[in-house]
This record gives sequence, structure tokens and C-alpha cells, in this order.
Amino acid sequence: MTWGFAAVLAALVTGCTGETKKTAPFTKEVFGSVDGSEVYLYTLRNANGMEARITNYGGILAALRVPDRSGNRRDVVLGYDSLASYLKDTPYFGCLVGRYANRIARGKFALDGEEYSLATNDGPNHLHGGLKGFDKVCWEVHEAESVPGKSLVLRYESKDGEEGYPGTLRAKVTYTLTDSNDIRIDYEATTDAPTICNLTHHSYFNLAGAGERDILAHHLMIAADGFTPIDATLIPTGDVRPVRGTPFDFTTPTAIGSRITQRDSQLVFGRGYDHNFVLSKPAEAFGIAARVVEPSSGIGMEVWSTEPGLQFYSGNFLDGHHRGKGDRPYSHRYGFCLEPQHFPDSPNQPSFPGVVLRPGQQYMTTTIYRFITDAAR
Repeated sequence: MTWGFAAVLAALVTGCTGETKKTAPFTKEVFGSVDGSEVYLYTLRNANGMEARITNYGGILAALRVPDRSGNRRDVVLGYDSLASYLKDTPYFGCLVGRYANRIARGKFALDGEEYSLATNDGPNHLHGGLKGFDKVCWEVHEAESVPGKSLVLRYESKDGEEGYPGTLRAKVTYTLTDSNDIRIDYEATTDAPTICNLTHHSYFNLAGAGERDILAHHLMIAADGFTPIDATLIPTGDVRPVRGTPFDFTTPTAIGSRITQRDSQLVFGRGYDHNFVLSKPAEAFGIAARVVEPSSGIGMEVWSTEPGLQFYSGNFLDGHHRGKGDRPYSHRYGFCLEPQHFPDSPNQPSFPGVVLRPGQQYMTTTIYRFITDAAR
């Protein structure tokens, strides 16, 4: 299968100000401002009526409209109508996450004999890149590398020492909406000094529509025979436990809510699912990670990735205080996340797949969210 991106030769670059050297044929609109600079929403559309709206603040996928079995488009990602709401309070709705996705125990790790300290912004642990991770910065939009209406290329340079991480990391993320109803996300990064890198996308999905109802009736398959159990602070213990015979067995399609209240110490810790699943496919191979179907809408979604793990989060900490699109409350378990990534706390877990990136190496990974209409039939 060939994944080609059309190239436009003019070197145009857009940052948070949205300024360009020439007028670029992009569908975009002002979304708000950060520190006096304008932030934009870019719209991608395909031939089947799908529409993705992405902002350069945090690389947020702010809206994703997918046709249901009746041909009506439903927005299937949680988020807000305004930038101000994202700035005020967001549990990582729809954003790009880095420099390290997920948790690092006690905000510390050692690399080449030197210990590094990071912000502890999730109880005693470091989460999703720190106090100002990649979700809270303005990414440069490279319109010359993008295909108007089809793809969006974002770049960000994370300076040495930012949030405590060593090395200057140069990250590039390309969002592409295909006519096969795929949202494809390609990640690339390089560094000028040894560092750690683990990037992902953090949309909360609800295939019935954002704010419609909880996600417990969604039928989920995860292509994993094992998961990494966690301690009381949601840090992996270092073990890999078989899913068979546990509430974590999604090897065949199972309603998310069917076992979520079952007596199990792992479910008690997080009030539901917030766990890394060890994918059955070969490490670094591109393969299916999950499939989920919402019966009433007929919308299904497959997740394909090159990553070795998949974090499944069942929206346990949503409690209704986030007022989303159309002022709808996002109540308990109104969204779920499926985040392809390396394992949580890998820098402190020698048995987990490595996350060290060195000068001369290139970090490259791909995730596809593939949407299927009338998947329930």
C-alpha cells in the first residue's frame, strides 16, 4: 500500500500568528488567540462527507464529523466550541501529547547515568509531557508541505530543558484525511542529544456523537493478549498479565460497560479502564490495534498503528463539569480514548520496549483511525 502526500513547492510557514509569505489555498478560520497571537482552525474534507477540524494550538482535533448509517454526519470527538474553553480547562481533549505520552513514575528517569527530574502534574507522577506539554503549545503550520483540504503538517521545536527533558527535539506531525475515511497521523522527530520520546493523539471518542450519551454500549475489540497492571497511582508494576479470564479480555467484541463494575483490584484503582494493552502484532509492525462499534449510529472505528502498546481509557474522571460543544455536559464515561504509544513509565522499566532517541536517529510512527459506516450490520 502506498501512502503518498502531494508536495507543494513554495516554502510557506504559518505559526500561531497565521502569517504567511503568500496566500495559501487553505480552508481556515480564526479560532481565538494565545498571548495576543491568533490561532486558527483548519478544515479537511473528503469525498464521502467526512470533515476534520484541527487547530494549531496543541494540534487539537476539535471536530470530526462522520456519516452515520442514515447519512447524517455526527461529530464523534469530545471538545469545545471555543479556544477559550481549551485554555481554561481540558482533560487533553483531542490533542497531540508529548514529549512523553502517559505517566513517568515520580517524574524521574535516568539516561546514560544522569538523572532527570520532570514536573509531577498527576499526583506523584509526571503525565503527558508536564505542565506545558505539546498539547499546550502553538505548532507551526507548514502549508507548503500540506495538501489543502486533505492534510495538515505541524512542526514544533522543544528546546533542551523544556519541562525537564534533555536535548532539543524537533517534532513533525502530519494529519491526513483520506477518501477511505481514514484519519492518518504520521509522527517524526529528531534530537541533538539523547532524550526520550513517546508521542500520541488523545481524542475522546463517542461514536453516538459528542455529548449524546455514555460509551458503555460501544462494542470494543482490542488485539492484545496481555496488559500491564498498575499500582494505586496508575504506574505499571512492570509485569505483563494475560487478559484471558479477566475484565480486560477484549480479544472478541465486548460492550465496554459489560464488566467495568466487576470486582477486580485493577478496575478499582482507576474506577474503570486506564491501562496499557500489549498488542499482539510484532513490535514496530503496522497492524490493527482495536475495533469499536456503536450499534445505534452504525459508526465503527478501527485503530491501526506501528506502536507496541495501546492505552484504553474509559472516561472515568469525566464528571459533567466540562461543558462541551453546544454547552452539553460531558458526564461520567461520555468518551473513551484509544492511544497507540509505547508503554507508560518505560524509562524506568527495563523490560518494556525502549523509548530513547539519540542524535542521528529518527523517531517515526504512524496511527490510523479508520471509520466504517453501518458497521453494526
